[in-house]
Amino acid sequence: MKLYSLPKKTEAFIFDIDGTLYTSPEYVREQVDTQIRHFAKIRGMTNDEARTAVNQYRNAWSRAHGGKQISLGNAFLHFGISIETSIQWRNELLEPEKFLKPDPRLKNSLEQLKKKFILICVTNNPVAAARRTLKAVGIEQTIPLIIGLDTLGKSKPDRELLELAAQTAGAQFSQCIAVGDRFDIDIALPLELGMGGILVDGAEDVCAIPALFS
Repeated sequence: MKLYSLPKKTEAFIFDIDGTLYTSPEYVREQVDTQIRHFAKIRGMTNDEARTAVNQYRNAWSRAHGGKQISLGNAFLHFGISIETSIQWRNELLEPEKFLKPDPRLKNSLEQLKKKFILICVTNNPVAAARRTLKAVGIEQTIPLIIGLDTLGKSKPDRELLELAAQTAGAQFSQCIAVGDRFDIDIALPLELGMGGILVDGAEDVCAIPALFS
């Protein structure tokens, strides 16, 4: 866990979901690969050809942008796959129930935070798919507020998503903390906007957050 510029007064936590509110490298990989396999099918490519094409583009983009990462949804735009199509694919292809299970310790930790702060999720998956993920880990009632890929048709990092999250939470940027597992996607922009940030390696780190605010 790494902490960045935590505010003196915190009102809201803005959580990423995948790789943040659960720890399952297998499902994180499968979310990406199931979309790439589908992309290969509709383009008449082999799975390996599609993986290579997407990875080469993402690597080239990273080199051209100082080592930053690009989300899969934004990378697909390069190949003519619209955000609307990405939303459809994710709703149809993602199966969190096959990989995840309830995490009572995580639920307890988030319930502790919820007593003091507004909790909201901002994710690059559609809201319905995201809600299924939260249900799979047993926290769908703990964090009912979700801003997804289909909310504004935008993929993180994006200022409008964070503006909506802060407005939904009724907080200023300076009163919010972004929590995620990818610095470039989840943390960098919030810091630029004046939020605090917590970079985590998964649910175990999230479980340790309440102790920082006790």
